[in-house]
Amino acid sequence: MDTATPNTNGSMVSSADVNGTAVYNLAGEHLGHIDHLMIDKQSGNIAYAVMGFGGFLGLGEDHHPVPWKKLSYDVSLGGFVTDIDREQLQGAPVRPANWRDDRDWNAATYSYYGIAPYWI
Repeated sequence: MDTATPNTNGSMVSSADVNGTAVYNLAGEHLGHIDHLMIDKQSGNIAYAVMGFGGFLGLGEDHHPVPWKKLSYDVSLGGFVTDIDREQLQGAPVRPANWRDDRDWNAATYSYYGIAPYWI
């Protein structure tokens, strides 16, 4: 099997194929792309898709962790769709340096986006 070729036919997808995938709002407008995923090592749950948006040719691009449960894949768009708008992304809780291990920040972020944290 050729592992360098993305497999888009099954129900599973490689994280390598998710990185770079476009993200759209409910109106079909391009918001940004998935830069990378954050996976909880103990539970194996995908906690966040870190989304890149704004900037030009990668310069000045912002990165915001978006709860994975806020994204759904749309085959017709070839990307993920979310009910989060650009203003919500820009107003998201500011990430502290230790955001990956800061449970209070994680809880506040999930609350900000209106969903239960992945660990509950």
